[in-house]
Amino acid sequence: MRLSLSRRGLLLGACAASVATTLPAAAQSRLAIHVLKDPNCGCCGAWVEVLQSEGFDVTVEASMGTLLARYKLDNGIPQEMISCHTGRIEGYMIEGHVPASDIRRLLEKRPDAVGLAVPGMPYGSPGMGPESKREAYEVFLIRRDGSTEVYASYSAA
Repeated sequence: MRLSLSRRGLLLGACAASVATTLPAAAQSRLAIHVLKDPNCGCCGAWVEVLQSEGFDVTVEASMGTLLARYKLDNGIPQEMISCHTGRIEGYMIEGHVPASDIRRLLEKRPDAVGLAVPGMPYGSPGMGPESKREAYEVFLIRRDGSTEVYASYSAA
């Protein structure tokens, strides 16, 4: 029996093979973040949606009150940096409405730190209303000793 392969069949096979080899890499390139949030908080849900639209794979766990506060403090978030929701990604804590670009930069640079925080709920930060009406805010890097430094600044729109 003689098998013959047409040019078209060869090209289709090569395309299928290249797609099949890139699919696992594409799936692995999505950054996985686990978020603890109050199930009744709309802005937390909006931040999760922003991260998902930015290509993050987000899992959400409901938590509230003293349990959520204890989780933050136990994981190195200083009281003055607390916001409404907390994420964990690749060993770093993400507190509040931190922009996706700052999370990516953190993961690229890998500083020896607890993570990032946007204390409070500044209007116009991701998940907190339109960026076109943003108030000025800062993203802080939380060091392991509890100290903080400005990691990024966003001016008012």
